[in-house]
Amino acid sequence: MTDIVDIDATVSARINLMRIVLISGIIFVHVPYDPATSPYAGTFGGLDWLRVFLADSLFRIGVPCLSAISGYLLFHRGLAAFDYRKTLRGKASTILLPFLLWNTAFLVLVYAAQSQGIGFGYLPDVVHAGPRDWMNLALAVEAWPINIPLYFLRDLLLCLVLSPLIAFAVRRYPRIVLALMLAYAVLPLPNGIFLKKSILFGFSLGAALALHRVDIRHLDRFAVPVVAAALAMAVLLSFALYAYGPDFPAWLDMLRSLAAIAGIFGAWALSALLIRTGTGRALSRLGGLSFWIFCGHYPLLILFWMVWNRLGIPDYPLFYAASPVLALTILVSTHAAARRFAPGLSAVLTGRRMGGQKRPVAGHPQMKPAGSIAQRR
Repeated sequence: MTDIVDIDATVSARINLMRIVLISGIIFVHVPYDPATSPYAGTFGGLDWLRVFLADSLFRIGVPCLSAISGYLLFHRGLAAFDYRKTLRGKASTILLPFLLWNTAFLVLVYAAQSQGIGFGYLPDVVHAGPRDWMNLALAVEAWPINIPLYFLRDLLLCLVLSPLIAFAVRRYPRIVLALMLAYAVLPLPNGIFLKKSILFGFSLGAALALHRVDIRHLDRFAVPVVAAALAMAVLLSFALYAYGPDFPAWLDMLRSLAAIAGIFGAWALSALLIRTGTGRALSRLGGLSFWIFCGHYPLLILFWMVWNRLGIPDYPLFYAASPVLALTILVSTHAAARRFAPGLSAVLTGRRMGGQKRPVAGHPQMKPAGSIAQRR
């Protein structure tokens, strides 16, 4: 969610690629269902296992991985170049403002729909909510926002507010601090001020890698076995989740959290392989589309689910297959239309994440820096 500036051209392209791939995958995490169509009901056989694999195992790596990217980018030029006040001012327009606009717009739409008797049971009761509930639904003060995936932006803002303390801690005592944060993220401890504990660990890991000048391309020569290991881990985890879910025992919930964090390395290794392909390089140049997809996919999925149930179509596997594709199609189209016909509004809604790279980036890991690449997420 921070700027990509003065980084090796291939590294910046890989970061952009990871964003679009992971955020597209997060759509599968939020495909709605009811108790009768829960993947843990076992109604649809192999499809149910696939749903658990994608939503509860594989793409759970998205949040900690995106957090690590943000921490790394914030400190990749070192503490000397870090300006706390400037950072907070910048993030007010690139993270806080888009959060408020996307979330408030959805909240208003939900209120309007529920005022007409539409949407109850699909989303929290906004019409009869008290002031405290409204504060949470609108601002995520202590609970999930109405546009649930935007909790990530809320927790990321907390990390940015705490960034000087995080930087000091991981620079002076990296092993101890990261071990403590890993324990906080994995063990069944209270969340405290964070809604998702893995965000703090991911952000801190990224900051530590940047501040200690770790070459994040070291794993590239082991990319294939690392990706294979991450995939095998996700497959094995999904079998356990499918067997015990939906109410996971504490040990399995901890294992799921640990696997999501370990997936950071698998996702980064995968980017080394994908960026060598034409498709990967094209995806890395998509500008603010990943942020647009992230902010807009959940309201669309809920709308599809409401319409689907109103139509009374019983074939849930068709809904599961069609809704992510339809959501992506609409979001790609609306993003392109907004950039063309309302560039000012598009810039605000994407936090000024407008441009992409203007030329293809080769996949060689030792490319020379190609100057400033202004890309935000």
